[in-house]
Amino acid sequence: MTLRTRVWGAGQILFLGFALLVTYGVFFIASMGVAIRSRNVSVPNLAGQSLAQAEASLASVGLTASLDPLRRADLKVPADHVLTQEPSAGTTIRRGRAVKLRISEGATLPALPEVVGLTEQDAKARLQYAGITLTSIAEIQNGELNADRVVAQDPPARSMSGNAALLVNRSALGTTYVMPDLIGTPERRVTDFLRARGFRVAVVGYAAYPGLAGGVVIKQTPQAGFQIPPGETISLEVSR
Repeated sequence: MTLRTRVWGAGQILFLGFALLVTYGVFFIASMGVAIRSRNVSVPNLAGQSLAQAEASLASVGLTASLDPLRRADLKVPADHVLTQEPSAGTTIRRGRAVKLRISEGATLPALPEVVGLTEQDAKARLQYAGITLTSIAEIQNGELNADRVVAQDPPARSMSGNAALLVNRSALGTTYVMPDLIGTPERRVTDFLRARGFRVAVVGYAAYPGLAGGVVIKQTPQAGFQIPPGETISLEVSR
């Protein structure tokens, strides 16, 4: 056997060995890739599912559920249903990993805070912070109350409601009084009472009234129920 023949034979052996080594490496890498892929799964979409359904969906792909201890109220997702998940749907993770679930508390209504006595701006801010919708604001004008303050709320404080309406005093007027009913009262006593409080009283006439003693008020101007400012002149007609 010549040297050339021996060298060629040795080369063939080396080539075959190298080819076998490459083939083994390719198959090893391929099998490792298959093994790795077989351990990875895609996270299913669990939003809106009940807790039992979500746990079953995770178990079917080799995952487990981890519950967030904090629940959150939601008007759309019923209680004990999945609100959010982490990782999100479609994420690829290894089998055996846990998916964190936050569960809905359902459509619970907040308790209304006390806003009577606050300014309109402060009342709005407090309602917004509590997650309550302000549906309407009604206004009154009352000189005996603080201006630009909430004087009433509906529903009242600590009621369970998602909405609230406010009544705000817009009064920038001076003090006023409601005219009382003076008919049938003694003229002298009425006159002293009103003048002591800064009103001007004028007796404009006397008239006979059957069955009624003299000196009793039988007519007044302004009439009972009218708003009058301090110092207003009050006219009286008295029986004789």
